[in-house]
Amino acid sequence: MPKDQRSTVELLYQVSREVATQLELNVVLTRLLFATLNTVGGERATIIVLDDNEKPIDSAIIYNNEVRESTTQQLRDTVERGLAGWVVRNRKGALLQDTSKDDRWLRRPDDAADQSGAKSAICIPLLVREKLVGVMTLVHSKPHAFDDDSFALAQAIADQAGIAVLNARLYADSQRQARVMTALAEGAMTINSSLRMGDVLQQILNQTMQALQVKIVAMAMSDSSSGGFVYVAATGENAHMMVGRQIPPGQGLVGWVAKEGHGVIIPAASQDSRFSVSDQIPNVIVRAVAAAPIHNQGQLIGVLEAINPVNKTFDGDALLVLQGIGSLAGSTIQNAQLFERLQSAHQRYRDLFDDSVDPIIITDWEGNITEVNRQAVGITGCSGEELRAMKVGQVHAINFEKTGADFDLLRQFPVSYESEVRSKGGTITPVEVMARRVAFDEVESIQWILRDATTRKELDTLRNDLAAMIYHDLRSPLANIVSSMEILKSMFPPEEAESAASVMGIAQHSIDRIQRLINSLLDINRLEAGQPLGEMQPASVPEMVADAIRAVQAIADSRQQTLKQSVAPDLPPVLVDGDMIRRVLINLIENASKYTPAESEITAGAERNGDWVRIWVQDYGLGIPIEEQGRIFDKYTRVKRQGSPRGFGVGLAFCRLAVEAHNGDIWVESEVGKGSKFILTLPVADEG
Repeated sequence: MPKDQRSTVELLYQVSREVATQLELNVVLTRLLFATLNTVGGERATIIVLDDNEKPIDSAIIYNNEVRESTTQQLRDTVERGLAGWVVRNRKGALLQDTSKDDRWLRRPDDAADQSGAKSAICIPLLVREKLVGVMTLVHSKPHAFDDDSFALAQAIADQAGIAVLNARLYADSQRQARVMTALAEGAMTINSSLRMGDVLQQILNQTMQALQVKIVAMAMSDSSSGGFVYVAATGENAHMMVGRQIPPGQGLVGWVAKEGHGVIIPAASQDSRFSVSDQIPNVIVRAVAAAPIHNQGQLIGVLEAINPVNKTFDGDALLVLQGIGSLAGSTIQNAQLFERLQSAHQRYRDLFDDSVDPIIITDWEGNITEVNRQAVGITGCSGEELRAMKVGQVHAINFEKTGADFDLLRQFPVSYESEVRSKGGTITPVEVMARRVAFDEVESIQWILRDATTRKELDTLRNDLAAMIYHDLRSPLANIVSSMEILKSMFPPEEAESAASVMGIAQHSIDRIQRLINSLLDINRLEAGQPLGEMQPASVPEMVADAIRAVQAIADSRQQTLKQSVAPDLPPVLVDGDMIRRVLINLIENASKYTPAESEITAGAERNGDWVRIWVQDYGLGIPIEEQGRIFDKYTRVKRQGSPRGFGVGLAFCRLAVEAHNGDIWVESEVGKGSKFILTLPVADEG
């Protein structure tokens, strides 16, 4: 091998060893530049490292044997408009003997003739298997200082150095990704260590400040009332001056990030139009700022800002870290908001629990008492600690038919029943128990509401005593009135008999109504006590319907109402207490007349339905609201509506008890403003 070739090979070998023994990108770049300058010559050398999209990501500059720093703008200008840009676009090297005579050279102020003047330059692409990883430029202060041999040697060095630069870049990328992942992992652990909103916001700020090494961090959240943003938290120098500041829609850096939907780094805030008056901080000079959106479930809810890095400029991975923290912050803030709402709801439930007018006991599914409110302490006379050491069966007698032996029925639906609470002092309090499954303190439990029924019981007793006194004390005088009426009828002379009969008929009708009311009240008490019906005999449904219509005809005539029958032919007899069922039908037709406007129709009908006969009374009156339909058959219950007739609320209760005593059923079908249809079923008598 010729001596010159051997020297070149040895030289290239030394350069290769120099750059291949390191993986730190900056070290590789500076060593490569020093080796190239020492080998090829020149006063200045530059390497620009490119990413996979051939965009500059890093650089190194040697000038007069000193390492210099370059700005982002210099790199951009060189790649876009300078000699390096031409090499990148054409993917081949260039030798400039005189820079003043070549348009590819980006002239700077120091290239003027009265300063450094014309120079010579070599610019070589760093290629690895057709992949462009960088551009190296050598500059000599004198024109024609480089020749073709210099160019060939620089090209040979570049061929050897390309793989080392790529490896160093990949290593730098992996290191940067590792740093980012570490920062985000640490951020996730720290940010998610609490669910209290104040702690969460402060941890987001602290983690951002630590990860990016900046002097100020602030967070602005969207404001639904204004459509803009409001700073909710900030930390660092004079950062408290930002908290509470309103940012109108679309203004400032926050507005820009919200509109664009992605983060940005502004290295020189004072020279960038995106940084406006609304972004300034009193008594703080904002030099560089980075901002990233905070998203939650695809929706932008805020913007995170990092201001004035300690090292004057942001690292290359700063925006990636900031955006990662912003993503973490979105889900964490949502979790904190949900937690706060849950805590608020829990506190409201606790307040309602403690302030309830009814005693409330919470138990597990074994019946062990786990929590009580103040009213439960009051009704039992036991302290909370004493109650929590007891079972609920020690407080009141449980109706296991309702709850199930192991409370299993409570897993399906709520139940209610009447019971008694015996206090620590021996006082017995009647209660209405309502038991249901609940989640208390996030644990599935049973809630027992022990509603004091003392007043209701006393009122029921008083009402029953009053009713018993009225209808028992009325029966004897009423019997005397009936017998007196019969005597009066016989005392009128024949010529006055007809007019007297009309008057007597009105009186007799009123007496019949009073007797039916008294009999109904007596029957209610008897049926509620479980006493058997009177003699059951086959009865004709058409005859009972006709009798009921005749009994109500006078009332209907007075209101100019039409009573109609719609009884199917050949109906079989029903096995009933005939007098009781007649009174049921009269009650239903009288009610229909009361609630139906004048000059309307009322229809009583019947038809067979298997082993039953269905009888109904249809009116076209006020109708019954659906929420009232389930309780109108309860004793002393009336639908309270404007324009409704007055009454005692016992008629329909009697009808229900009478029909159910015959093993039948009774219900209503109604729509407000369109009338009501009361339907009952009675068993067919044995046709054998």
